[in-house]
Formats: sequence, structure tokens, C-alpha cells
Amino acid sequence: MKLVRFGPTDLEKPGVMLPDGHIVDVSDIIPDYDESFFASGQLKELEKYIQSNTEFTYAPKDSRLGPCIARPSKLVCVGLNYALHAKESGSEPPKEPVLFFKSTTAICGPNDDVFIPRNSEKTDYEVELAIVIGKKGSYIPLESAADYIVGYCLHNDYSERAFQLERGGQWVKGKSADHFAPLGPWLATKDEIPNSQNLNMWTKLNGEMVQNSNTSDMIFDCNYLVHYISQFMTFLPGDVITTGTPSGVGMGRKPQRFVREGDIIEIGIDLLGSSKQIARKVVISH
Repeated sequence: MKLVRFGPTDLEKPGVMLPDGHIVDVSDIIPDYDESFFASGQLKELEKYIQSNTEFTYAPKDSRLGPCIARPSKLVCVGLNYALHAKESGSEPPKEPVLFFKSTTAICGPNDDVFIPRNSEKTDYEVELAIVIGKKGSYIPLESAADYIVGYCLHNDYSERAFQLERGGQWVKGKSADHFAPLGPWLATKDEIPNSQNLNMWTKLNGEMVQNSNTSDMIFDCNYLVHYISQFMTFLPGDVITTGTPSGVGMGRKPQRFVREGDIIEIGIDLLGSSKQIARKVVISH
């Protein structure tokens, strides 16, 4: 299934996208796609509902798409996880996954504007495959890791490189601005993704292809990341792991090319759809 959330910001309703593109409104039977939903086994109930019914209430055709899951307990990110991206960054391939967090307040809908932070000069784009965790777990054996994955979604890991790399401390400062984590358009349950390690992925900046790769270039694959990260923290249902970006980011280009006001950033991954953000300057209100 393809799970979506639709409606105004902070008022999204849960839905299921059908093969014809229509979105079934399931808010009468599912409160939201959150920790409780995944923990309680409601996904199976939802699947039975969709398969056994023919008459549905549909979302309006012009509905805004929100992030495909409600705010998770954490958004764990993996850095330098593509061989060619590590090379363009001037880094040796890591011997263990590089981990950092992204604030959950950065999460937004797939087609919402991206806001260039105040005093930013180096906002960058990063297409990424995101893993969604389906059940609680820690110290997960590698051979069981796939059992903890409920599905996958598309993510743009926006990064302010000066905040990230030039101002000391951890990367989180450059990763957590508002709207720096578009998720979606949908969460594809894992039965929809035959092989997460063979998905084409791309980014276009104002129509120009700037990232064009495949998840096969990952240094650490999805199952290993679930296993590895669980050695350091407990996963809760609905948590997100975003698995790194391929080469072609603005920081790695010659000359470097960062996001400017008015830019149109489009990303996509096989079977996970595409998203589009327009870059705006942040407006500070008090």
C-alpha cells in the first residue's frame, strides 16, 4: 500500500493512494499514521479494509500532501553513505556508519516550500531513501533487521553547509531548519519495494539533472543500518532512518552551487514518487 497524509498543515488526515492515483480518506477508521498506528497492528486492518471494500470516501483532488507519517520520535540520518558522495566530499569511505539527528520540527510535506534559513549562504539539496520502522526494537540482529522495516519513503535532506561544517559542534545545526525534511509523497509498504538496494534516484535543480544514481552505491545497506543503529538506541514504531545521498550535491560541484531564492528543486526515487520544493527566504515573525 501507499500511505499518504493529506490536508492543511497540522490538520492532515490519513489516506491510501490507489493505483489510479485517487486517495481514499481513511480518517474514519485510522486516527493517523503515528507510533500507535504501527505498534497496534492497524496496518493489517487497513489493508483488509482497502481490499474488501469498493465504495470509499476520496480526498479532494487538489488536496495538499503532508508528510507521509505523523511526527516520529526521531529522525536518524546517515552521512557519507554513498561511495561517490564520500569521494566528492574529500572523505575516506567510513568504516562505520556516520550518524546524526535531524530535528522532527524540520519535517514537512513533499511539495511544501523550502525556507532558506536566516543568514544562510550554503543551503544544499540531498535526495535520500528513508526507512520507516514498524515496531519497537533494540540490539536488533542483522538477520532480523528486515522484520523491523515497515516501508520506505522519499526524503530531501536539506543541509546548510556553513552551519553544518564551519560553526563547530555536530552536523545537526545545519540539518534542522524548518522545512529541511520533506517526507513523501507516500510511504510505500515494503511489499511494494522488491529490492531497496536497486532503486534509481535523482535530483533536478531548475530542470537540470544534478544527482543521478542508484541505491546500489550505498556503502551500508538498509538492513545493516537498522541493525547497526539499534546498538545505540531503541527504535520506536514510526521512526525514520534516512540513508544518505549520492554524489552531485551543490557542495561537491565545481564551482559549488547552492540553493537560491526562487530555485525549483525536484527529487525522485523509483517506486517512491517525486517531490518538488520552491526555495523561499525565511520570514521571521515575533
